[in-house]
Amino acid sequence: MKLIIQIPALNEQETIAEVIEALPRKVPGFTSIEVLVIDDGSTDDTVDIARRAGADHILRMGCNMGLARAFSAGMEEALALGADVIVNTDADHQYCADDIPALVRPIRDGEAKIVVGARPIRDNESFSPTKKLLQRFGSWVVRKCSGTDIPDAPSGFRAYSRDAAARMCVVNTYTYTIETLIQAGRKRIPMTWVPVRVNRVERPSRLFRGMGEYIRRSVATILRVFVMYAPLRFFASLAALCALPGIVGIVRFLGFYLSGDGSGHIQSLVLSSGLMAMAMVLMAVGILGDMIAANRSLLEDIRARDLLGATTRRRHDATILKLADAS
Repeated sequence: MKLIIQIPALNEQETIAEVIEALPRKVPGFTSIEVLVIDDGSTDDTVDIARRAGADHILRMGCNMGLARAFSAGMEEALALGADVIVNTDADHQYCADDIPALVRPIRDGEAKIVVGARPIRDNESFSPTKKLLQRFGSWVVRKCSGTDIPDAPSGFRAYSRDAAARMCVVNTYTYTIETLIQAGRKRIPMTWVPVRVNRVERPSRLFRGMGEYIRRSVATILRVFVMYAPLRFFASLAALCALPGIVGIVRFLGFYLSGDGSGHIQSLVLSSGLMAMAMVLMAVGILGDMIAANRSLLEDIRARDLLGATTRRRHDATILKLADAS
């Protein structure tokens, strides 16, 4: 089995060598371990330092495309390289590389297809009290949206089986962590988590400039992904919020009308009719969104089969070449 450890990197010349050198070169159950660095438009010496540190593959994005795009490109490249399991870790040396064997063990043993490394949030000195609170609350929201029990949703230290990696289709440009969890939960991909250790990171995150931007982007990402993968549930909830006061208003008007005092309550009838019309529109949008989501699911399945099929063909061709060379 082949394990590929991918590292998205943007201007990480200070830490990339330390990250690569800390990676294990032997993991139980795997005969081959390779390192893939995804250069997301670095303008410093990240690529050259990564090569000298021992990176087996360098994927250059050409320009800065964002963490989510770099992650997706790395997953596709790892599949093309024949990976059976893909581990994603950060280039800032936040995660302890010695925990990679524990991270891939549930996949190797067939217990799960996605494993998330859960950081010790409460004991992490790099996180402020506000960030710790937001991390716990955000993870709770993601658990509710995805139907999973992952305690650390924003963790980027993850392992994916080949099948799960092919089924991931990230459309968000900000971060992949939340979207992939909700997507995997909606697709019923078996997931689990393992506790992992972290290293102290001194520099601030490059994903956001401040806590306000982090909250805004995270909320927007959760809402967008939830609407994408559960549109009927989302719009049906909004339709119910409009329909309930509309029904109350209509019942109230009918009560006055039957008692002979309906002439002075036309305004409430008009308002209630408007709310009911809005509820019908929202419900129609939800039905259309659900049909689009079903079509998207079919397209994602086709994409996954193409990715897996291409990997299988490459392996078959490589086997034929080895047999031909041996003969």
